[in-house]
Amino acid sequence: MPADLDPLLFGEIDPPQRLLMGPGPINAHPRVLRAMSADLLGQFDPEMTGFMNQVMALYRPIFGTQNRWTMLIDGTARAAIEAALVSLAAPGETVLVVNFGRFGLLLTEILGRVGAKVETVEAPWGEVVPMDAIAAAIERVKPKVVATIHGDTSTTMAQPLEGFGALCREAGALSYVDATATLSGMEIAADRWGVDIVTGGLQKCLGGPSGSAPITISDRAAEHIARRRHVEEGIRRDDIADGQGPRIGSNYFDLAMIMDYWSEKRLNHHTEATSMLYAARECARIALGEGLEARFDRHARAGRAMTAGLRAMGLTVFGDDAHRMTNVTGVYIPDGVDGEAVRTMMREQFEIEIGTAFGPLAGKIWRLGAMGYNAMKHKVLLTLGALEVCLRMEGHPVPLGDAVPAAMEAWGD
Repeated sequence: MPADLDPLLFGEIDPPQRLLMGPGPINAHPRVLRAMSADLLGQFDPEMTGFMNQVMALYRPIFGTQNRWTMLIDGTARAAIEAALVSLAAPGETVLVVNFGRFGLLLTEILGRVGAKVETVEAPWGEVVPMDAIAAAIERVKPKVVATIHGDTSTTMAQPLEGFGALCREAGALSYVDATATLSGMEIAADRWGVDIVTGGLQKCLGGPSGSAPITISDRAAEHIARRRHVEEGIRRDDIADGQGPRIGSNYFDLAMIMDYWSEKRLNHHTEATSMLYAARECARIALGEGLEARFDRHARAGRAMTAGLRAMGLTVFGDDAHRMTNVTGVYIPDGVDGEAVRTMMREQFEIEIGTAFGPLAGKIWRLGAMGYNAMKHKVLLTLGALEVCLRMEGHPVPLGDAVPAAMEAWGD
């Protein structure tokens, strides 16, 4: 075994203090980290179930909903995505995916594994799908479920969703929205949009660590899922009956059983991730304490400032300005510049991380985030100043000193 892999030589975890200004994860708020250090409790301790009920109440306004079934899925944001899709769609059923980036493709990947028949309505990366195109696709394929991303960090675009839920309901379809990248940074209006399930994650605008995934489920979707309830043999109870529909194809991600776990029944399903629940609870308290409108405005200012600073350097911002996410900005890597060399220099010389890209955009754009605890004016200015220097060091003729004043002006008072 190499000496540097000898477990006896491993020291205490002491990571560098990096400023994470990519598309996520971002630096967690100190209050969230402190909350995670609190003592553990048993999953059925009345104090613990009280905290679970508090989490449900805290996340309803963040999702813009009155849904009873607003809770957490233990796992990263993808855990909630998979739980939603495997619990909504049965094998052989048609699901329409609104696809405009990597994470729309992820929905098709998960649904393919579920055994659903997947249809798509698409836009090129850097654009969004018009609502009339979604309506035409729904009419054409008559899906049981329609699934979309709200903000796709791979393309930095945010899909408009006013009227989306109504469109699906009129066609008799259930609707799903992945709001991992935008929850608490851009408005999520589950009830006004009329959507059935929305999921999120902590590691973006909520300013927490990855590992817990908030979810909200409409009564309509909950009834659909309950018809697929099949309680595992070892925890059966006389007061919980199986549904008549096809069994959900995952035990861990079975929303019917997870809802029973979060309900007054407290049906044992898994051991709740206590420290992550503490984190999710504190993320929500911070967001609501700031005020959601003020929080949305802060993210919008950060996005405007980042975009203005990049353009002041003479760089070309990627994608459609009309549908840009507020919290992640894509920018083309200038011709002749080694994008990875710049990212390495940003990290090694300034302790700042910015993001690379996926798929057709790999090696073509950087993605710069300003969200949650990092959607602050000084952090945007530090990032822009460092990028300016690194580009000059790589031989690209950036006008020194223009980016920061442009960003400050765009931020406003």
